[in-house]
Amino acid sequence: MKQTKMWSSLLSFHGTCVLLLLTLVSMNDGFGVEAVKDFKVGDGFGWQEPGHNNTAMYSQWATRNRFHVGDSLSFEYKNDSVLEVDKWGYYHCNSSNATVAFNNGKSVFKLDRPGPFYFISGTPDHCKNGQRLLVEVMGLHPISQSPPAIAVPPDSYLAPGPLPSSGSLVSVTLLHSVLMSLVIVTIT
Repeated sequence: MKQTKMWSSLLSFHGTCVLLLLTLVSMNDGFGVEAVKDFKVGDGFGWQEPGHNNTAMYSQWATRNRFHVGDSLSFEYKNDSVLEVDKWGYYHCNSSNATVAFNNGKSVFKLDRPGPFYFISGTPDHCKNGQRLLVEVMGLHPISQSPPAIAVPPDSYLAPGPLPSSGSLVSVTLLHSVLMSLVIVTIT
């Protein structure tokens, strides 16, 4: 009878460990990834020819933001267009080899790979007057720094969960502690 109760407790403890392990794996397997962002190009100014004293406006706007794969750029404009061009087309304001062209007044461009993306206005002279944009796209969004709290059964032998701001290193340490406890309980 005593041995049956010991095995029952041990199996219950094993089940709790498996549940905890599955929770930790799911937290670090993409569920903690930040959501993608939609950036309105130029913020309130939108996509239009900047004034003569503000020709660096779009490069300054791009510098203030961090772009990741999966994010998108929203261009809002009137009587203009947006062209995606290569590096040469960007620096020489040449629209003849545009890879993508928008002219509907409200265009969304998805950033689908890391690296540079080059955009210019399709209206003559607007690019030369500063209406061009270069965004440097980083990889996927980083994993969230504060994983969700872990629910632990009330009568468990586990230590308290990590603080939300302690990150995945504590999660791995907690997992190691649980597995070591499992080994000790099994031996005794």
